[in-house]
Amino acid sequence: MSAHLRRAAVLLVLLVLAGCAAPAEEKPDEARWQPRPGTAWQWQLSGKLDPSVDVPVYDIDGFDHSEATVADLHRRGRKVICYLSTGAWEEFRPDAGKFPRAVIGRSNGWDGERWLDIRRTDVLEPLMAQRIDMCRDKGFDAVEPDNMDGYANRTGFRLTGADQLRYNRLIARLAHERGMAVGLKNDPDQIPDLVGDFDFAVNEQCAQYEECERWKPFIAAGKAVFHVEYELPTRRFCDQSRKLNLSSMLKKYELGVWREACASAEG
Repeated sequence: MSAHLRRAAVLLVLLVLAGCAAPAEEKPDEARWQPRPGTAWQWQLSGKLDPSVDVPVYDIDGFDHSEATVADLHRRGRKVICYLSTGAWEEFRPDAGKFPRAVIGRSNGWDGERWLDIRRTDVLEPLMAQRIDMCRDKGFDAVEPDNMDGYANRTGFRLTGADQLRYNRLIARLAHERGMAVGLKNDPDQIPDLVGDFDFAVNEQCAQYEECERWKPFIAAGKAVFHVEYELPTRRFCDQSRKLNLSSMLKKYELGVWREACASAEG
């Protein structure tokens, strides 16, 4: 073999090895689902799932539902979001025993749930990667990571805004690397910093707390804001929701089947 051919062969082997060793890369934005502003949705986290609501998006619990359920919703023409708690420990989840005591903090106000020390990414990243792997393997299109604003709450840890930004971006990256869209849950103070990292948003009670205008950067970027109120009647928030092009509805706190949507979100 000539020296030229030997060099070419060595180069080819090195390229092949480099390709094998390359880390997972995020899929480009155009390869992921991107819900647009005003897209109607159903959010059901309790009770027997009713798949018949005539909306293009369902947001359901990732642990509680099977690959077959996700496939059935897809056959019905729905995109499906995987609800996960990424910022709080839940004692009732099958992987609860994998979380060391040192990363579990104060109650977040819900039975059996406690804030996590999001600074400990050495512990939490592999655990959250496994959860998001579950969503991907079941066929979900996106992830809704909950409890993503611990720094603004009494968690038992000295969390900062910088800690939260780092962790939220980590969760977004994990979802993107697996080809799924990901939503920013609440955390309005960090919207300007995070709107570019997330594909949509999920907000609770922005009308009650007079914060809906703060979600305009997502709408301006062509990204849906999936919004619910629990205590205000629809006549108190739907007019503003239509003006802002939010995907708004009234739900009960248990997030069962019942919903009352603003008319603009049904188009």
